[in-house]
Amino acid sequence: MNEKKEVTIQIQIDEMTAQGIYSNLAFVNHTETEFTIDFIYLQPQEPKGKVRARIITNPLHMKRFLMAVQENVRKYEEKFGEIKIQPVQIQGRINLFQ
Repeated sequence: MNEKKEVTIQIQIDEMTAQGIYSNLAFVNHTETEFTIDFIYLQPQEPKGKVRARIITNPLHMKRFLMAVQENVRKYEEKFGEIKIQPVQIQGRINLFQ
C-alpha cells in the first residue's frame, strides 16, 4: 500500500569545493528552528582562528547528520582503535573538537 519508491540523486561538486577545507575546531549553536555549525581553523601557537565554513541546517537534518557521524566514528574506531579526546576550553566554552 505505502510502497517506498527508491530515488537516485545526482550530486555535483565543483573543483574548489572538492578540495575541502581543513578545520581543527567547531562551534555548534542552535535556535528553535535551526542549527549553525562554524568550522574554524585555529592557528598553532597563536590564539587566532578563522571561520572557514558555516553550515546552517534544520533540526531534522542535524539529527540525521549526527547519526551518520556517530556511525562513521564507530566504524573508524573498530578499524583503527578508540579516538581519545581531551576537553579543551576556549573563551568559557568546552569544545571537544580540537
